[in-house]
Amino acid sequence: MADLTCKIAGVKSPNPFWLASAPPTDKKYNVERAFKAGWGGVVWKTLGEDPHVVNVSSRYGGVDLNGNRMMGLNNIELITDRPLEVNLREITEVKREWPERAMIVSLMVPCEEESWKKILKRVDQTGADGIELNFGCPHGMSERGMGAAVGQVPEYVEMVTRWCKQNTRMPVFVKLTPNITDVRIPARVAKAGGADAVSLINTINSIVSIDLDAMAPTPVVGGKGTHGGYCGPAVKPIALNMVAEISRDPLTRGLPISGIGGIGNWRDAAEFISLGCGSVQVCTAAMHYGFKIVSDMTDGLSNWMDSKGYKNLDAFMGRAVPNVKNWNELDLNFKTIAKIRQDECINCGLCYIACEDTSHQSISVTNRKYEVIEEECVGCNLCALICPVDCISMVPQETGMPYLPWTKHPNNPMRVS
Repeated sequence: MADLTCKIAGVKSPNPFWLASAPPTDKKYNVERAFKAGWGGVVWKTLGEDPHVVNVSSRYGGVDLNGNRMMGLNNIELITDRPLEVNLREITEVKREWPERAMIVSLMVPCEEESWKKILKRVDQTGADGIELNFGCPHGMSERGMGAAVGQVPEYVEMVTRWCKQNTRMPVFVKLTPNITDVRIPARVAKAGGADAVSLINTINSIVSIDLDAMAPTPVVGGKGTHGGYCGPAVKPIALNMVAEISRDPLTRGLPISGIGGIGNWRDAAEFISLGCGSVQVCTAAMHYGFKIVSDMTDGLSNWMDSKGYKNLDAFMGRAVPNVKNWNELDLNFKTIAKIRQDECINCGLCYIACEDTSHQSISVTNRKYEVIEEECVGCNLCALICPVDCISMVPQETGMPYLPWTKHPNNPMRVS
């Protein structure tokens, strides 16, 4: 049986599946239910010193796709609105009762050193395993000079990270905002400030829909709406790319990463871990399906690792990183051609329509039999992606040609010989 034990930035947990800082981790009741279900750790919903946190109703908006609910989730909720002393007491109790589970506490206070010193001293006393600096929240708190308002300014990220490292015994995770041009920049300065790890991605600034009756963004609050933070399965591709950028950046290589963004099953988790993540954080999937989904995640990951011969997480952590390249390093002589397995084809014609109208006219039709015109096929994958029964394969071709990246292509005026 594969060993799912997780260790990241000195924090241990029985498996890499943590609940992200969000409503599911807002109180002892929720967190204990999560631990009973099998979650390896939690990041407690963000604490602050502001006693004036007041939430609105409603708070969530969703994006559905072809009958699948909540492919994307938007929220306009703020940090915890529960008293700080109540949260700290419950964190202390949960950590004492569940010592083997990871307890990370998310924090957000004004960008003043004394504010950070004050709250760090109190969190230190809870016995928590680490802190996560919330530099990502894109709504509500950012208008107060916190959250993304800090995460978008590299100097602030480094400064606050350094303050925290100087004033706590706990490992410091820096949660990065995706609402930035180059995520490597805040990761670099977080490392320079002494961060023990980074967490990413936080939610993406968004308006998910407009209520055409109220003529306002959803969720509608008294006839008005606002931008919020977008998460869920739809953001996973963005999160994977940002994780990969940090993992392969020479200036942040080796920096531990806690991956976040659209993780809903074991395969998602394996992808993040293959890109260098030491733990993975889940929110939307738990809110959608409940805490018990973690058993499917742990079983699925363990079974897959067994099938591949991976004895522990380290055996495949980061193995995909060397294969993430810039476009100009890809082999221009590599070629694939689509192949339709006729015995599985249902003759729906979707591949033909897509190729004929929007691609390279590489599929012919005779008496509702669809076949690939090999000499016209450029291997774009479109037909395989839209096939409803998955009967189209992309078959690599033997070209006999050497590896040829754009950097050495004769058509490149800047080519390197």
